[in-house]
Amino acid sequence: MKVLVVGTGAREHAICDALKDDVKLYAYMSKNNPGISKISTFKKGDEGEVDEVAEFAKENEIELAIIGPEAPLGKGIVNALETVGIPCVGPAQESARIETDKSFMRNLFEKYEIKGSLTYKVFDNYEDISAFLDEYEKDVVVKPVGLTGGKGVKIVGDHLKDNQDAKAYAKEVMDNAMGGFAQVIIEEKVVGEEFTIQAFCDGENLAPMPAAQDHPHAFENDQGLITGGMGSYSDVGGLLPFLSREDYDEAVEIMKETLKAIAKETTPYKGILYGQFMLSKDGPKLIEYNARFGDPEAMNVLPLLKTPMVDVCKSIVDGSLGDVEFEDLASVCKYIVPDGYPDTPHAGEIIELDEEAIEALGAKVFYAAVSEEEGKIFLSGSRALGIVAQGETIRDAEKIAEEACNLVKGNVYHRRDVGTESLIQKRIDHMEAIRNG
Repeated sequence: MKVLVVGTGAREHAICDALKDDVKLYAYMSKNNPGISKISTFKKGDEGEVDEVAEFAKENEIELAIIGPEAPLGKGIVNALETVGIPCVGPAQESARIETDKSFMRNLFEKYEIKGSLTYKVFDNYEDISAFLDEYEKDVVVKPVGLTGGKGVKIVGDHLKDNQDAKAYAKEVMDNAMGGFAQVIIEEKVVGEEFTIQAFCDGENLAPMPAAQDHPHAFENDQGLITGGMGSYSDVGGLLPFLSREDYDEAVEIMKETLKAIAKETTPYKGILYGQFMLSKDGPKLIEYNARFGDPEAMNVLPLLKTPMVDVCKSIVDGSLGDVEFEDLASVCKYIVPDGYPDTPHAGEIIELDEEAIEALGAKVFYAAVSEEEGKIFLSGSRALGIVAQGETIRDAEKIAEEACNLVKGNVYHRRDVGTESLIQKRIDHMEAIRNG
């Protein structure tokens, strides 16, 4: 079967790796990802030029396409591909609004009375924001309505000093139309532990994957700026050390209700639905949805798939999705990034890695924002490599991942604390304090 994967990063490399043994693989990517190019027939091009992608797919008689990143989904890549007869794992432009338009998502929760929503307001002028924040006594979260690559959200007490700072940032978002909208969402700040559940969706049915926890802060002990994600872990049983089966099931139920609501409101949702939740004293609260796999969380779950990825994808487009099985193992992903990331990253420098030695340890390398020239790997200004390992416990997986990270040489950095016992215990203690508070 001829399958096309659209996208350039480590998430797309993980998708390709899950497919490579069972399909004839094609890729459309904005730059030459060394891991994807080795296992596919590929074309370099702008993934946002959706008609060009559709033409490439048609010329190569592609039978199924999988869309990795969010930006092409927002531009209607699925609509363009389906117009030329190519079914897709990825939502149409209309239902991709669950990520590309945060006000659509919150209004959906309100209209259909879906559990787990937050108190929020959508604003389209600064005067109303200023008046609201002058009166609102609790800390808030400020979000651009549109896509900002995971870096637009700012939280009082974390990135912003107080609600006056929130005002200034909200004005900046509106003045610059960040994410393509001159609008801002102000949400209540929920205290708890964040976690992610990703799910395969065929428009009606939903098959959830193991939960994972991302580490968005740049530096160890959760310090520094918010990034696209510095690493993540998953645990046996599909849960997390601070997440109960009841919590997990409640979050999945919220996702199922969302799927039903989207089908009532617009085009049924086919693809990957990523739910980012905050586990609060009152249970899971939905922070936001993504319309695709997470990066890095895709690298936790895809190597654990027991059901062949191509079979899952076919059942999504056929509307026959059933249960999807995963290996009952823990996983840890650590991101290698350029020194100085994300503020002043060292770009254009060479890194060296012994991929065979890394694989001999039991780890995998997923290539992200790097380029390959004459057999050498060059850093860009963004995340470079996802190093992933599995084990009978998180501790086992972390030990392998850390050892593998140390085999990458160059002007690079990674968060050594991702998946460590001390950081996980901190999460457990934090959740216990919230529940008992």
